[in-house]
Amino acid sequence: MKYLIPSLIFITTLSFANGFQPEWAKGAVWYQIFPERFNNGDPSNDPDISSLEGTWPYEEQTSWDITPWTSDWYEFQPWEKENGLDYRYQFQLRRYGGDLQGIIDKLDYLKDLGIDAIYLNPVFESPSSHKYGAKYFHHVDNNFGPNPSEDVNIWKSENPEDPSTWQWTFADKLFLQLIQEVHSRNMRIIIDGVFNHVGIPFWALQDVKKNGEKSAYSDWFNIISYDNPDTPENEFDYEGWYGIKDLAEFKENNDGPLPEIKNHFFSIVNRWMDPNNDGDPSDGIDGWRLDVAELVNINFWKEFNGWVKEINPDAYINGEVWWEDHHNNKMFNAAPWIQSDVFNSVMNYRFGDAAFKFFIDERKQVSAKKFDRLLHSVIKDYEYENVLHLQNMVDSHDTERLATAIMNPDRWIDHDGGTWKNWDFRIQMPGKDERQIQKTIITLQFIYPGAPLIYYGDEAGMWGADDPDCRKPMVWPENTYDSEIAHPCDNLKDCDGKRPLNEVSFNDDIYNHYRDLIHIRKNNSALTHGTFKTTYINNRKKIISFERAYGNNRILSVFNGSKSEVELTDKMFPGKMEDWKLIKGNETKILKGKDANIFIARKH
Repeated sequence: MKYLIPSLIFITTLSFANGFQPEWAKGAVWYQIFPERFNNGDPSNDPDISSLEGTWPYEEQTSWDITPWTSDWYEFQPWEKENGLDYRYQFQLRRYGGDLQGIIDKLDYLKDLGIDAIYLNPVFESPSSHKYGAKYFHHVDNNFGPNPSEDVNIWKSENPEDPSTWQWTFADKLFLQLIQEVHSRNMRIIIDGVFNHVGIPFWALQDVKKNGEKSAYSDWFNIISYDNPDTPENEFDYEGWYGIKDLAEFKENNDGPLPEIKNHFFSIVNRWMDPNNDGDPSDGIDGWRLDVAELVNINFWKEFNGWVKEINPDAYINGEVWWEDHHNNKMFNAAPWIQSDVFNSVMNYRFGDAAFKFFIDERKQVSAKKFDRLLHSVIKDYEYENVLHLQNMVDSHDTERLATAIMNPDRWIDHDGGTWKNWDFRIQMPGKDERQIQKTIITLQFIYPGAPLIYYGDEAGMWGADDPDCRKPMVWPENTYDSEIAHPCDNLKDCDGKRPLNEVSFNDDIYNHYRDLIHIRKNNSALTHGTFKTTYINNRKKIISFERAYGNNRILSVFNGSKSEVELTDKMFPGKMEDWKLIKGNETKILKGKDANIFIARKH
């Protein structure tokens, strides 16, 4: 290629003797933000109809508008009623106007909640709402910034292959301000890196579409066929991620993406980790979450690790290494990826899977002993120091929300959790009993080894089925929301959907539960650095107790997986019950159904 980076060969061969795991990430409290749906801080930059060009479903829209933030999720807007298509189609076109200013405006909210680190879903330029199909990696989406039209003019003045021509758009500069604002609050920020695939508008793919085999980028993608200019049809075809043409996969060899592609990625890493290129990474992001990491050759991730750690040895690299066999609910043992020269962590959906099977499932509920084995299997698979850095998940932008999963027991996590032609799936607001289960699972998330991750809005009590319903606009206490009454099949002929009216509002009880747990976690080193052992199991009563210990700090948690009340007794505690002081939970000696208590060892 024309613009090669001579230092690339040197960088990729580096090895690092410094610490493998960043201390700041050990037991951190993470908060995941889906930018388009978190907060609209600047309505002047809201997407317009032209910004939809290049995203599914591709048809030119003649009538379209921003969807009101506080509207009933399943209620069709006037333009949606006009085109008469189903909600799967409509919801991919919806935009709510979330942006970077909206995130900046809510940083104090996150700080007050007790958040240590933020993980942003993709922020790179893309016409899609989710941004997983990039047009540019070196620019933040123009509708996330204050001057979308001028940003477009800046793009046109660049050669996207040549980093020396890259400029800073208004959106880019606001993102750098966001980084500064996060750091000023003693928090960290990582972003989603999508290095397996790109969107249809991606600059290199568009060049291949236009110039065919003559394109300088024809080797970047797995091309099936080029367009024949002598025919009216467009024969241009390529391999997409899991066959999805929206997401064109990069070509790989035995070492991952081809060298020319790596050069581009290397420039991207440099740009966002050390924006002014002065050798001081404090003005850049603090690491990466890497999308579909298991689909990219691990040799590339080793190179990537070298690039990142050379810029910032204290950076955090987290991989999405998830399904080994989705059809059979088998998740990866990610040990090959959690190595000093690969990743610091992975998204620990295995934790969520175990919690679902014990606290949510009814007919398929596992025993307390089986639950214990599931929790300890994660710990056995990885070095314990690495376990303390795992992102412990109960939901995300890719799954049904925890509150909704509880309403639909006996289903595997991320399976059959959507509403499309699954009309018996319960989409209403959880009741009192379901909220109790939610709080208990959250309690486990905060006492289990690793770093708990809160998906935006879970702390507000939000509910929603799998994608796209898990991506509703954030519920803020200062807003008044329309009640949810519409059903997703209301506009279809083959279904008569029914649901009760549900009032939508910020749930103070769930929020305060999170705050309490974060406070307990931050004030007890045992929960961030300590050992983990099971101290009591009763299969018949479905009771299990865990102890975390670090020095003289000892924390005990007792969980009830049954719906029946149980009396707390000495045998559930190391030593005697009187040796432990209750710091979270029911003040009596009765543990309610699906409940948990947290105790601290008294000092003698």
